[in-house]
Amino acid sequence: MSTVHQQDLKDRPARLTVGVVGAGRVGPALAASLQLAGHRPVAVSGVSDASRRRAETMLPDVPLVPPAEVLQRADLVLLTVPDDVLPGLVTGLAETGAVRPGQLLVHTSGRYGARVLDPALRAGALPMALHPAMTFTGTPVDVQRLAGCSFGVTAPEELRLAAQALVIEMGGEPEWISEQNRPLYHAALALGANHLVTLVAQSMELLRTAGVEAPDRMLGPLLGAALDNALRSGDAALTGPVARGDAGTVAAHITELRSHAPQTVAGYVAMARATADRALAHGLLKPELAEDLLDVLADGADGTNGTGGTNGGGTNGTHGTEGNDR
Repeated sequence: MSTVHQQDLKDRPARLTVGVVGAGRVGPALAASLQLAGHRPVAVSGVSDASRRRAETMLPDVPLVPPAEVLQRADLVLLTVPDDVLPGLVTGLAETGAVRPGQLLVHTSGRYGARVLDPALRAGALPMALHPAMTFTGTPVDVQRLAGCSFGVTAPEELRLAAQALVIEMGGEPEWISEQNRPLYHAALALGANHLVTLVAQSMELLRTAGVEAPDRMLGPLLGAALDNALRSGDAALTGPVARGDAGTVAAHITELRSHAPQTVAGYVAMARATADRALAHGLLKPELAEDLLDVLADGADGTNGTGGTNGGGTNGTHGTEGNDR
């Protein structure tokens, strides 16, 4: 936990009133964290019944009001709405005169930097993009998870220190992301976190089909070790049949997946190709084994039984570059 959370309130600078527009999973958690730092949530807006219940749980006694009234009451406004909704929301708030000069306007979108807030900037607001690199549940545990969480920070240079200070007050670690790199930054996080959930869920389903009674218990230690090894060693942590060049094993995998879970074949083949690329580039996969492996993956992608290479064909050597396809 950041030491800022542990300071006496009397030692802090003037506290801010905080409003939340969009009571999804993120906004109430950030407002609750700012409350721990001594700031005062004063208003929240939410449309669905679920968002209203979430606000009442995470921010008890904070009134639910329309978005314009949130801006009227708060010094610091968190815009925690879906990415595709954000530009229109900002434009609408600015055009209706809801934005006040000197008001801190913070959005939590990973995709956008500070420029999406330009309509509010022209109205006198102070724009910041503070994106927590964390997955949220919409429960109080999210506040605890913010301790040590990295935030992607983008703001005008003159607001950089203020933006970083807000992150630190929430217990997070600020990481400066340039405006032009925000989409790439967000794509990297989605690739690593969102797709991981899909992979784990698919793996658990397959294990249940194979008769494993507690797939979560089986996968927990394995995935924990794999994640730790990957964070420590990168591509050097690659193991398994693709990195070894075991084309016959990969062909058997594709055959079984096509029989029991055909919806997983495309993802398996795509990830196997990407793994083969990285293993080959880092000297883990021997070039003489890569050809048969890539033949198998090409066959699997084409909907055949994945029995190419030395296990049934594919000797023309034309698939050596196909692992680079995306």
